[in-house]
Amino acid sequence: MSSSRNIPLVDLGAQHAEVADEVAVGFEKVLAATAFIGGPDVGAFEQEFAEFSGAGHCVGVANGTDAIELMLLGLGIGRGDEVLMPANTFIATAEAVKRAGAEVRLVDCDDDHLLIDAKHVAEHIGPHTRAVIGVDLYGQIAPFDQLGEELASHDVVLLEDAAQSQGATRNDQPIGRGVSAAATSFYPGKNLGAYGDAGAVLVDDEALAQKIRAIAGHGGLKRYEHRYIGFNSRLDTLQAVVLRVKLRKLAAWNEARRTAARRYDEMLQGHELVRLPMTAPGNQHVWHLYVVRVPDRDRVLAELNAAGIGAGIHYPHPIHLTEAFVSLGYPTGSFPVAERAASSLLTLPLYPHITSAQQERVVETLIGCLQ
Repeated sequence: MSSSRNIPLVDLGAQHAEVADEVAVGFEKVLAATAFIGGPDVGAFEQEFAEFSGAGHCVGVANGTDAIELMLLGLGIGRGDEVLMPANTFIATAEAVKRAGAEVRLVDCDDDHLLIDAKHVAEHIGPHTRAVIGVDLYGQIAPFDQLGEELASHDVVLLEDAAQSQGATRNDQPIGRGVSAAATSFYPGKNLGAYGDAGAVLVDDEALAQKIRAIAGHGGLKRYEHRYIGFNSRLDTLQAVVLRVKLRKLAAWNEARRTAARRYDEMLQGHELVRLPMTAPGNQHVWHLYVVRVPDRDRVLAELNAAGIGAGIHYPHPIHLTEAFVSLGYPTGSFPVAERAASSLLTLPLYPHITSAQQERVVETLIGCLQ
């Protein structure tokens, strides 16, 4: 098969071509000014992304994993504390909790949307539970309104892992609403992606924002004044240039993703061997990933890849079934919804520049693999 017919899971080249000239101009200014660390583009992006997200403050950091750890540290969550999160998330969510010194506790997801199941959260609250992290999965926001109701009688902080939901809304509210803090990632493949690693924490409370900024800057806001034990997690100025340019495109790119998702829905509707993704009531999805569920997933994935279709899996193992977190002590069967889903999830190519012809070939190939 000709490589020209290959369809990638994500086409970052097409995205770069759309913004290349503006990015080049921005890079030239940074290089000319040698403003490599903490240049004016960092502060400008933080303000622009805070306004885009409706948050009081945005603290730019080095990556999304740091962002989760920093919001925990900023809130004083660490040794002796437990943090609840869904079993079906990328390992970074759990890693950040452990890095902050706290213990990971898992709950299952709901079968329709694969978002954290709010009904299960209250059942798992213990005397050492300090926080719940709801994970926005595949492009839609977790049910923070329901989580808030379940946690109303508990002294527990509600947090958001918003790495996959830039531009999404729930009940017309953007990321970071109804929570104490939200962490996001600007990894290149995200809806808003940098040209390397980058992340941010969104908060409304100014004192919390300043504490997080200080911890991320070796524990202080001024040079050689170290109030906290911190570390180095800075948003790079060149990455801020990229993010500023792409942020201006994000709403249009998200709408293009929605159009592509609707095309997949229409093409695959009624196929009995393909379980389509569902959008939770009140959510406006931004389709970071288009994830279906199919039987004999590993064989289907291999055949799609062999045919030049860049399909993938997000994620093949729930947290408790990874080697790194076997010490949590959850045996197979502890979170049945997450475990069943993990064996059948299949991510299809979806990005703002995908064409209807490309999607037709993806669907035609997929159906052929299922017959």
